[in-house]
Amino acid sequence: MDRSDTSLIWDPLVRVFHWSLVIAYTVAWLTGDDWLGPHEFAGYVIGGLVTLRAAWGLVGPQHARFSDFVYPPREVIAYLGDVARFRARRYLGHNPAGGAMVVALLITLLLAVISGILALDEWAGELFEEVHEVLANLTLLLVFAHVAGVLLASFQHHENLVRSMVTGRKPRTTDR
Repeated sequence: MDRSDTSLIWDPLVRVFHWSLVIAYTVAWLTGDDWLGPHEFAGYVIGGLVTLRAAWGLVGPQHARFSDFVYPPREVIAYLGDVARFRARRYLGHNPAGGAMVVALLITLLLAVISGILALDEWAGELFEEVHEVLANLTLLLVFAHVAGVLLASFQHHENLVRSMVTGRKPRTTDR
């Protein structure tokens, strides 16, 4: 595909954020209770990344802004129905389900970071340790749903969404 057939959709900050978050979450998940030092460091990195992404969602370029991809729940549900019937509309930026997933992941990751920090407290740590573990598992479930959604949308719209998160570019149309 020629570059003239594509549009730059994902800016460098969004792409670096995305892949840095993948790495940091993987480190956090794999180190868990076994290696507290790397686990805590990865958690702080995740907290910083989520904070940066939240700010970028307010002031970044068009497709990075929450206003571009946060849809009312009824539109997300309608979109998911269209996906199930293989007639979902293609979006250059995040589709309604993808936008909802971004918000869900950012919220669960932020809550996991906060609960992880609070779990270090000697008085209330045990309670927050349980909350932290539940949030980490919920986040993992969301990650699997996110990857499944990316693969399904890539199939339905005949485009490689993983490559677009590397290059930042997406085809202008799905007509091939």
